[in-house]
Amino acid sequence: MTSPIDTAERTLILSRVLNAPSSLVFEAWSKPQHLVQWFGPTDFTLPHCEQDFRVGGKYRFCMRAPDGSDHWVRGEYTHIDEPARLVFTWLREGAEGEIWCDTVVSLTFEERGKKTLMTLNQTTFATSAHREEHNGGWSECFERLAKYLGTGR
Repeated sequence: MTSPIDTAERTLILSRVLNAPSSLVFEAWSKPQHLVQWFGPTDFTLPHCEQDFRVGGKYRFCMRAPDGSDHWVRGEYTHIDEPARLVFTWLREGAEGEIWCDTVVSLTFEERGKKTLMTLNQTTFATSAHREEHNGGWSECFERLAKYLGTGR
């Protein structure tokens, strides 16, 4: 049986205030033409962005690292409450297609005047090391999203 402390150590929670209304932040998550501009860690690209944005719809992304290595992720949208909340499964694939990370990502978008407090909750990682790896990746991803939204697209 997993203890609450163990689960907490394998859960990632990140928040970021973005200089954009929640409707715009939500849209940046919901359309491939936006995702390819910012999704992934620093200096990664998104050469494959397949998305069926509806409850029960699937997505599959390839994040390409600067060294040319590909990092695949796929999942299913389980909850969409525009523009306040988005929930999806997160399955990271290894080089041979094996799943090495199977979690659930919940995003909330809270209006703060003309800004949005975006909070990510990702749980439950197999190890705290996997959580830390995703902490770095999501932190860089959020920085890219903030810059993208700031361009006045």
